[in-house]
Amino acid sequence: MAALLEHESQIFLELFQRDGLVVCARGLGIDRLLLRFLRLYCEPASLVLVLNTSPAEEEYFIDQLRSDGVVHLPRRVTNEIANNTRYEFYTQGGVIFATSRILVVDFLTDRIPANLITGFLVYKAHKIIESCQEAFILRLYRQKNKQGFIKAFTDNAVAFNTGFCHVERVMKNLFVGKLYLWPRFHIAVHSFLEKHKPEVVEIHVAMTPAMLAIQTAILDILNACLKELKRYNPVLEVEDLSLENAIAKPFDKTIRHYLDPLWHQLGAKTKSLVQDLKVLRTLLLYLTQYDCVTFLNLLESLKASEKAFGENSGWLFLDSSTSMFVNARARVYRIADEKLNQKGKGSGSEKRDVKKENELKRELVLESNPKWEALREVLKEIENENKNSDSLGGPGQVLICASDDRACAQLREYIIAGAEAFLTRLYNKTFGKDEKAGEVWIKDRNTINSKGNAKPDTGPQAKKAKLTASKQNKQKKQQDRTLIQMIGKTEEEKREEVEVEDNKELSGSQEGNTEETVPEDFDLNLPSDCYYGIFKDPLTIIHPLQGCGDPYALTRVLQEVEPRYVVLYDAELTFVRQLEIYKASRPGKPLRVYFLIYGGSTEEQRYLTALRKEKEAFEKLIREKASMVVPEEREGRDETNLDLLRDARPASVSADTRKAGGQEQKGVQQTIIVDMREFRSELPSLIHRRGIDIEPVTLEVGDYILTPDICVERKSISDLIGSLNNGRLYTQCVSMCRYYKRPVLLIEFDPNKPFSLIPRGSLQPEISSNDVTSKLTLLTLHFPKLRILWCPSPHATAELFEELKQNRPQPDAETAMAVTADSEILPESDKYNPGPQDFLLKMPGVNAKNCRALMTHVKSIAELVTLSKDELSKILGNAASATQFFDFIHLTYAEALAKGKSKK
Repeated sequence: MAALLEHESQIFLELFQRDGLVVCARGLGIDRLLLRFLRLYCEPASLVLVLNTSPAEEEYFIDQLRSDGVVHLPRRVTNEIANNTRYEFYTQGGVIFATSRILVVDFLTDRIPANLITGFLVYKAHKIIESCQEAFILRLYRQKNKQGFIKAFTDNAVAFNTGFCHVERVMKNLFVGKLYLWPRFHIAVHSFLEKHKPEVVEIHVAMTPAMLAIQTAILDILNACLKELKRYNPVLEVEDLSLENAIAKPFDKTIRHYLDPLWHQLGAKTKSLVQDLKVLRTLLLYLTQYDCVTFLNLLESLKASEKAFGENSGWLFLDSSTSMFVNARARVYRIADEKLNQKGKGSGSEKRDVKKENELKRELVLESNPKWEALREVLKEIENENKNSDSLGGPGQVLICASDDRACAQLREYIIAGAEAFLTRLYNKTFGKDEKAGEVWIKDRNTINSKGNAKPDTGPQAKKAKLTASKQNKQKKQQDRTLIQMIGKTEEEKREEVEVEDNKELSGSQEGNTEETVPEDFDLNLPSDCYYGIFKDPLTIIHPLQGCGDPYALTRVLQEVEPRYVVLYDAELTFVRQLEIYKASRPGKPLRVYFLIYGGSTEEQRYLTALRKEKEAFEKLIREKASMVVPEEREGRDETNLDLLRDARPASVSADTRKAGGQEQKGVQQTIIVDMREFRSELPSLIHRRGIDIEPVTLEVGDYILTPDICVERKSISDLIGSLNNGRLYTQCVSMCRYYKRPVLLIEFDPNKPFSLIPRGSLQPEISSNDVTSKLTLLTLHFPKLRILWCPSPHATAELFEELKQNRPQPDAETAMAVTADSEILPESDKYNPGPQDFLLKMPGVNAKNCRALMTHVKSIAELVTLSKDELSKILGNAASATQFFDFIHLTYAEALAKGKSKK
């Protein structure tokens, strides 16, 4: 393991001496710091639990410690470890990664020796809010263990910018009293990294006139849409809706933060504007990131979709939009001049012929991406330098970093085949005359990949590639729908959803003409599977900055390849800082970083905005830290910390007025039985906070058992719709109604989303099989005993549960576990056999009201069949129901038909 750098050692010592929350700048090696603490506690004598890590991160940490020769490696607690051996597993000590759900259950059931825990390490600490599982675990830990440590780490300072006193609330949930801030401008960090800075070559690439015109047009339209959005929604924060913020990455989250709670109340115009903003942001990204053909394809698809689906986006009719289309087409092709003067003449059919001829007379321009040329010059410079690199110990490895898989694949094909060949193939595939071109290309590529040449293409992309293989005017609906659905998705989703170029391999003839192309057995055996190999000697690979399954893929590649040259085709703040740390940790070894960026572009502005936002976030945190009042009992090492108390009675109600309640009067500890699977939600944490004990068990019927009679099935909106569609909710209601007197369906809404099942004004006058409210109506008709509770948030649910339990007996876990869907155990009040009871309720003339009277008077179905019509009338209390039931049992079909005719 590499030794800690000067500033890292300082952070380590500070945090080691006193618990706290460390907030580092992005890319400054928060993972290195956590790794050092893991290294320290990897021994049987201590028991340290790590919270908030993903399986990929855990794998990385374990790999690093293994390569460092650590004997007692961290272990994982999973469902595979049996409950009865869990206690023994914890007592073996060392570092343990555990999921929050398992830890919560183990703390509640005393399967974990809380008094023996040395401490907790909390990763990504900015996510610790009051109602989350991690905060619940730390509260349970502090209630049972006052001595152990809690050390928290995060590198997301911007996350603390939202809300009032956010950092103070996070520290309160973490039970830490010290805040350690380490921005990039910290004097210790700055002075150290200045001594070891890599050689940086900034190349400001000029955009082509057409690209500049398109960028200006998109920004004009974006600005117009933002003004419209502000006009329709005056409540929105004007500062957050600036043009600078609109082109930054977190803008979608900002818009969602404001509009999600009101989404069902917004007009169609506002929703359309939000969608337009997503489209325009995607266009800006495509302009600088991909080639001219990919950009035009997206633009034309948007226009076609407007016609196909009748979606009215006003921006398509602006002058700026016309300019954007003209310039986007001009980058790809121009139409021969001699035909232009015929456009205004002749009949309609002649005009159509002219249009076809014009399409045939297209002269391909296929404007090359300016960054490609800059990249080729950089690679030439590196190649020349490598020829004279004897003094540096041989040729240096090269790492090229682009934003995502598609950008990487495009670069690879450009470097090997050249711009003209690559763009021509792409044009023929996307806009070409041959419908089959795209499919043929996919088959060729898959054939080459199956032989093991370089990197195979990813599955979703290969499947989607067929979507734009046809002509522009054919199969448009399917293609456009897919492209429209893609707009506004995250980078990872986008990569999977859209086709176009990825890892196109060269044909045999092209490979033969290129001396240094990748041979078929080229296998780097790198820890990351996202790289695209180009040359073997010197090793040159392209790697995406985002979208890798392994969050530490680039870190691993840096360690394995140890490049002397890094080309940043796309700028990403975290990786730039990572390179600074990489250089500082290898003193004396050369590193040159080529920084390619479009001068005066939105790409440059995005990078600068990210820098500014982080700097402002740290400045705000520094001011908060200066004025922060941290009480002595914050760390919860004694009983004076009020956050450890389990009583959430409303402040308006005094203790004296509640003494008449069952809990205070009888002194009985309230208990709720909770199904294990429910620990994925925040509700158990909030119930426990209210002073109610929770018993985690595996329940087959219901999610929460409040009393021996009350059983609750909790559904979120998405769960509810899914369960109504697949019939699962019906089965659950059958079981609850059979075994419990008061079955309850709890529908819980997300507090940050609209409190509405259906859009305003769309309530159907008639029952429909597709309508959620119709299905719920049928459910209540079918199960008269079922009660439906509507809760706007988990906090409201916890309070409601407490009220429902007042003055009622406590449930028994053994009894609740014994109740299964086909169980023979029935509630004491229910002396009837469920099978015949269900059968009886299906008979004509029998309903929920008279069924019990019938079962009380008759021992079996066999006896019921022998009763006369008069006897049935007395039992049922209704002659019409008795006749209906009697006729159903005793008459044949022909007799019933004849009786019906005689009545008529």
